[in-house]
Amino acid sequence: MKEQRPDRSAVMAGPVTRLEWLTLALLGAFTLVAVLGYGVFARNPSLIPDSDSARSFYGASFQLFARLHIVLAFVVMAVPLALRTGFRWVPAFLAVFLASFLSEFIGTGYGVPFGGYEYTSLLGIQLGGRVPAVIPLSWFLMALPSWAIANMIFPSPRHRPLRFFTGAYLLTAWDLALDPAMSFLTPYWVWEDSGPFYGMPWLNLVGWMGTGLVLMAILEATGARRWGTSFPIRWSVIYYGLVLLMPLGMVIAAGLWWALGATVVAVLLPWGVYRATREWSRVSVGPALAQGSVGS
Repeated sequence: MKEQRPDRSAVMAGPVTRLEWLTLALLGAFTLVAVLGYGVFARNPSLIPDSDSARSFYGASFQLFARLHIVLAFVVMAVPLALRTGFRWVPAFLAVFLASFLSEFIGTGYGVPFGGYEYTSLLGIQLGGRVPAVIPLSWFLMALPSWAIANMIFPSPRHRPLRFFTGAYLLTAWDLALDPAMSFLTPYWVWEDSGPFYGMPWLNLVGWMGTGLVLMAILEATGARRWGTSFPIRWSVIYYGLVLLMPLGMVIAAGLWWALGATVVAVLLPWGVYRATREWSRVSVGPALAQGSVGS
């Protein structure tokens, strides 16, 4: 018997529940407040009221909002994960956390694979004295939806290399807005040698792709093909967009149009691939299945 093509509906499981919509709305509201705060006050410091309490509040907010965004995004993801998969996602989380920490720890110490850089104190407690604890957390937050979208586009076991590449690519596309927002506009990390893309060296994107490929492999090795497909693909797409909205909103507020354009094009490209594969399936596979049914 010939291998049947996987049903795409199997990797787009279930409707988004009311609780899941509520958590997404909470993340979206927080993100909009943070982006508006940056666009109004960080871009126009003269608008900050001339008082010690106002300046103190703004300074604390500047440090806390990025950390809170990552923590809130983790909670927003963890709630439906726990409800839909129990604890099956925890080994994947721990493995991704460890692998991304090691990648960042080596990167901040030896300049491989991202290039030479270091984190400032703005992101809080640092593991190993170099990597903020929220950074490996953020890798997981975007690695999982990136894998889910890639799995939607290439669900077949035969397409695993394409799935890994697409997931890593979507993860890297996030950095086209993240790096300009967090290192060029704000000093959450600083580069040892300034690069051509808003201070970022091109080697950084190579490091992101390499790390992303490792994380995609880890997700599948820890069972994402079993528990990850019970997660609504619509939720994953919206969640990816909301997490992306934080740096993208900052980029828009600052008028970094090359960063905006590069991010939008990079993120939309896989959707063109998805539509093309669907059309190919409809045109070539559909008639073949129909002929097989007639022959039987």
